[in-house]
Order: sequence, then C-alpha cells, then structure tokens
Amino acid sequence: MLTRICLGLLLIASAPLWCQVNASAPESGTTAGTDSDSRMFTPAPVSGESYSAETASEARSNYLSGGISFTSAYMDNALATANGHEISDVSYSISPMLALDETTGRFHSTLTYSPGFTFYQRDSSFNEADQNLGLGLQYRLSPHVTVSFHDAFHKTSDLFNQPDFALSNPVSGTVQAPSVAVISPIGDVLSNSGNGEITYQFSPHGMIGASGNFSNLHYSSTGEFAGLSDGSSQGGGAFYTYRLSKKHYIGAQYQYGRSLSSLTGTQYDTETHTIFLFYSLYLNPHFSISFSGGPQYSDTMQGSFASQSWSPAAGASFGWQARHTSLSGSYSRLVSGGGGLVGAFHSNSASFSARQLVAKTWSISAGANYSIYQTLTPFFFLANPGGHSISGTVSIQRQFGQHMSFQAGYTRLHQSYGEVAAIATTPDTNRESISISYHFTRPIGR
Repeated sequence: MLTRICLGLLLIASAPLWCQVNASAPESGTTAGTDSDSRMFTPAPVSGESYSAETASEARSNYLSGGISFTSAYMDNALATANGHEISDVSYSISPMLALDETTGRFHSTLTYSPGFTFYQRDSSFNEADQNLGLGLQYRLSPHVTVSFHDAFHKTSDLFNQPDFALSNPVSGTVQAPSVAVISPIGDVLSNSGNGEITYQFSPHGMIGASGNFSNLHYSSTGEFAGLSDGSSQGGGAFYTYRLSKKHYIGAQYQYGRSLSSLTGTQYDTETHTIFLFYSLYLNPHFSISFSGGPQYSDTMQGSFASQSWSPAAGASFGWQARHTSLSGSYSRLVSGGGGLVGAFHSNSASFSARQLVAKTWSISAGANYSIYQTLTPFFFLANPGGHSISGTVSIQRQFGQHMSFQAGYTRLHQSYGEVAAIATTPDTNRESISISYHFTRPIGR
C-alpha cells in the first residue's frame, strides 16, 4: 500500500510536466553539490539512487544525445546442455540509443531508450529484439518538498549484451540485494524495477521522507532456465535524517519488504522489517561515504511451513568523482528474495565500478561484483540452498573525432549454484567483445 501511495503521488505531481522533460539537478545518491548551504542532501542510504559513473569533466546537463552501436561478442559458455559440455557462440548486435537530460528551475528528468537486435551465429532460434528503457523524474513541489521516481526495464536474451557491461549495473548506496542473482545462459529474460520517494526538509538541519519500490523478474518458459524461478518484490519505508554540520549527516530508517517466488506449485513468501541507523560524510561536493546497520526481522512462508528469524543488516557505500576519475563501491548484508533463486536468503553482496580518462581520447573502465546467498529455508522444502557468484569486467574505449568511438572488453564470470541445472556443471563464462559506435550530443534549453 505504501508503494502505491508514493507512486501515485509522484505521477500526480509530474503529470502536467511531461512536456517539460529536464535534467541536471544533482542526484541525491551521488556526491553532487546542493543549491545552497541551507538545502540538505538526501543521504545515499535512503535516496534510492545510484552513484554516477561519469567523471567530473564528463558531467553535463540539458542535452539530447543519440547514436548507434555495432557489437560482436564471443562467449565460451553461451548455451546450457544436459551433458554438461560448454557450447560457445558468437553474437552480433545493432543497438540504437537515445538519451534526454533536461533541467528547469524545479524539474529534472532523464530518459534513456535503447532497443536492439541480436543475432547468434550457432543457434538462430535465440535471435531477439532487445529493449532497454530508463526513466528518472525529480520535481521540487516547494523549496522544501521534493518527489522523485526512477524506473528501469530490460528485455534481453543475454544479460551481458550491453555496450559497457562494466558500468551497466550502477552502484547503489541503498542497502539492497541484487535484483538478478544468477546470470543465466542465452534465453529471454524480462526485468523491471522502480522506486519513488518524497522528502520534506522541515528545518535547516532536519529532513523526513517516505519511499516505495518494486521489482519483477520473468524467465521464458523454455528449458534454458532449469532451477531458476520468476520472482517479484515490493517494499516501502520512511526515514529521518539530521545534519550535524555541512559534512556530517546521521539518521534512522524503517524498511518493509516482501518477496515472492515459486517452485513446483509451492510458493515462497518472505516479509522483512528492518530498522537502520546510518551516517553519511560529505568530504567535498564530489566525494561521500556512508555506513548503515540495524536489526532485521524476517517471516518466511513455504507452503504450510513458516519460519521467523532475527539477524543483523548492514551496508556501506562510497562515491568519488574527480576530473578524470570516478570510483564507487557498495556492500550490503540482509535477508531478501533470491533474484531468480527460489526461497529466502541471507545475502552478502559487494560491487565496485571505476572509470579513468587516461588521455583526451582514451578511457578505461572496470567493474566487479560478488554475491553469496545462504538459504533460510530447510532444503527438504525444495528451496534452493544458495551459492555464490563473482564477476569482473574491464574495457577500453577510444574516441575518433567527435562522433565515432571503439570499445573492447573482457568479462569473467564464475557462478556456483548446485540446484540451478542450467549452470551447475558449467559454472564459468568468458566473454570478449568489440563494438564500434556513432554518437552525437546536442544542447537543449539554452
């Protein structure tokens, strides 16, 4: 109910403003500066936003950009097979892209749309039209009240199939489990996630807020995803934060979450209640670090069986944007659904991303992710016992003139989930890719 109320408020507030799409207001999950000393940040643990992967010299606003990319990739473990042998494949992708970022005095919006067409050399039955859509809205109802909404939708046959996979999953400062736990073999996957928030700064040093979020994950009905399950989650919460000084924030947050998954007709329903205390430090307008922690209560139903438990929840994150460098990282520990795994899990996850401009026309980016899941559900109730995954990606980019660029990347993925037949016998994947892109950028609203 809280989720629906928050999203309803956001849609009502933004309905008359769709034609004003705008963007460069600082994202509260990042370390961008405020309008004045009296206006507070929304600390990363409660903002629901992600740290920017751009360097300070790349940051811009009020622009329209677009382009098209041609990508070829080789994977040595593209298709799952019953006999456990790896089958490689080469894919070819064409991906147009359009992005809009605009800001007015009170309204900030971002819109990114990238359809795509992917063709596979070995098995053309997996050829697919991909869809990637991202939307962000932020509106200041008054000098002290701000509402925001973010949504991301993906339809793809290959979760790796993005021009810069190293930076395709932004690092979030909010304590949360990954929406997708297992990177599956080639096959249709749909995912959608969103969050909305309203904040009210009621004094020079005090702010309260409420938020709602949701996520949905759906796999195709074919056999490529044996051991994985569709899942969904909803949640909401409220927070209070106090500014001790210009650089120091403390606060408390309550979070409610519910996740659903099913296997062989048995439904797994987990509800969680968490109280976080958090602290955020803003060393300068381009660097922040946050810590949060508190108790978490979980109630899990597996058919007619119920279990309850208390456990600690914790998180930490940081973001830094220098002129030629951007770094961000996060860690979270909590009870959550499995993002494709069946049941409820104690999850520990960490992520990191980096980007470095090494010359005027050269840049390097890297990303890494680690997750481990331990089930809360007794194994004899058919839940997945859990497992772990670790991945790393590096890529290099070369700019040719104003409109052309070249990129080459490598990704290494290891996954260990014994009950996921699709990857149990072939846990390792290596992917190499190259892409050539044409792109343009036009200023707007100036």
